[in-house]
Amino acid sequence: MSEHGACLQTYNQELVKCLEELKSNRVGLVEIIKREESEQAVLERNISVLQEKLHNIQSKLKYHKQLYDDYTSTIQETEAGFKKRAVRHFLILFSTKLINLKIIRPIKKN
Repeated sequence: MSEHGACLQTYNQELVKCLEELKSNRVGLVEIIKREESEQAVLERNISVLQEKLHNIQSKLKYHKQLYDDYTSTIQETEAGFKKRAVRHFLILFSTKLINLKIIRPIKKN
């Protein structure tokens, strides 16, 4: 029976030793968890800042693209108007020269 008691005592000592080891590991995990949670919080703040910056740049980009399109449209309209005017002036000058050279007769207004 004493042999059985000694075996039980050894078993209990091993069990206590394992429990102490588990508790020690758990304390170490608490530190790891705190450090990782802190890092997670920093990363989440950084993500939030980056998302805000991304939103701002997207808004600015949209505005500038619209402004670019407006400029393009204005330039095209102005160039088209200028070409029409230049053609009219050319025709007037050309017809005046032809009239002066007596190649064509002036149009008489009623």
